[in-house]
Amino acid sequence: MTVTEPDTSQSTWVSELEEDGHDLPLSTRLSIADALTLGNAICGFMAVYFTTTGVLVPHLMGTSDGGMSKNSAANAVTLMLMASVFDLFDGLVARKLRSSAMGAELDNLSDLISFGLAPAYFVVVWGLVTDDAHGKVAALAAVMVVLAVVLRLARFSCTTLRDGVFQGMPSPFGAMTVVSLVLLELPFVPTVIGIVGVAWLMVSRVEYPKPRGRLALITFCWTLVSMGCLAAWTLGVPSGHQLLQAGCALQCTAAAVIPCFATTRRVNTIRAARREARAATR
Repeated sequence: MTVTEPDTSQSTWVSELEEDGHDLPLSTRLSIADALTLGNAICGFMAVYFTTTGVLVPHLMGTSDGGMSKNSAANAVTLMLMASVFDLFDGLVARKLRSSAMGAELDNLSDLISFGLAPAYFVVVWGLVTDDAHGKVAALAAVMVVLAVVLRLARFSCTTLRDGVFQGMPSPFGAMTVVSLVLLELPFVPTVIGIVGVAWLMVSRVEYPKPRGRLALITFCWTLVSMGCLAAWTLGVPSGHQLLQAGCALQCTAAAVIPCFATTRRVNTIRAARREARAATR
């Protein structure tokens, strides 16, 4: 009688897999901040969805009344604003609570969707559905927006700056400025020039303060006001269109003024440092 030993290699391999499944490193487990970051990505994707189904598809089927549809455009922009709220709070939560090792990567990927792809796609559709626009030129401007966000996020991942500042216009602020330029309904050429200018500011070396403390509260309140302007415009509230135009104009003005103040402050700091160095050598 021949006695054969049981093959334990397979059972050992299965048990090792089970142990590995229970001992996943904490760095791969999603945190609350990561969940907020994923909400950012979802809002960006849904903004693309509403821009497609509510603006582009009716235009291609000939069922739109011309131009950007109010409801769908407002939904898309509101979702981008919601993405900026998620982006604001995931950083605050990550500093208060723990954040996984995937947090920075998730944040960059989500920002690329919500503040790179979504506003650029909004510009492309605007160039296709607006009567006085040129689709290919608008697509080129949109490409520059996407490339600017990609370069900005890549640079952010591999450089270290002093605490409390961003180098270049933050991508949520840039995305909202691009959308505001479109909603202002300016002539085509000035709008494209403004969009290209925003793309340049995002990859510039101008320093912007990070939204913390009081500035974070101001940013959140401004986002809520912007949503209110969009709602008033969509619902046809009296003077709702003028209210939206005023909000977009303020957004574009802030985008133009902040770099001027930041550059002036940096130049004054450099000059003061040089004066101190000269005084020390005398």
